[in-house]
Amino acid sequence: MENAYASIITAVGEDLERPGLKDTPARATKAFRYLCKGYEEDLDTIVNNAIFPSDNDEMVIVKDIELYSLCEHHLLPFIGKVHVAYLPSGKVLGLSKIARIVDMYARRLQIQENLTKQIADAVQKVTDARGVGVIIEARHMCMMMRGVEKQNSVMKTSIMLGRFRENPQTRNEFLSLTN
Repeated sequence: MENAYASIITAVGEDLERPGLKDTPARATKAFRYLCKGYEEDLDTIVNNAIFPSDNDEMVIVKDIELYSLCEHHLLPFIGKVHVAYLPSGKVLGLSKIARIVDMYARRLQIQENLTKQIADAVQKVTDARGVGVIIEARHMCMMMRGVEKQNSVMKTSIMLGRFRENPQTRNEFLSLTN
């Protein structure tokens, strides 16, 4: 990977011997591995048995989870927030595990549409919830820094599973609590 970065830097006309760039291929490699660390993680390890019995059957929402990912089309960041909700069915998920699930999938080359679904499916799988809702709001550097260069655009995606899809009241409660 370091050789690939060195080739890219040279291809844009830079001098790898310049003091500011001398160690850049190694630093860039380390950074890219970190940004893509989700490939080395799996759902069972992330959740780590943090599923707890609960009599609560009301909506659980975690709002404004920071999101950092890389667009698989241009390898540029998209940055935003995620809102996750679920309706427990006898068990709840440890609070930090929802954020860890978001990070695991976000730290892969992604498109936002797929990321939204992956998060919802994972929460559904580990909680066996009666319903799951996920909303992502993100700014895409591939749209802001290049191409159409639209600085104020925000992409919103949502996935509604189970009761969130079937019951308008449940969906509306989630939407009102996340706005």
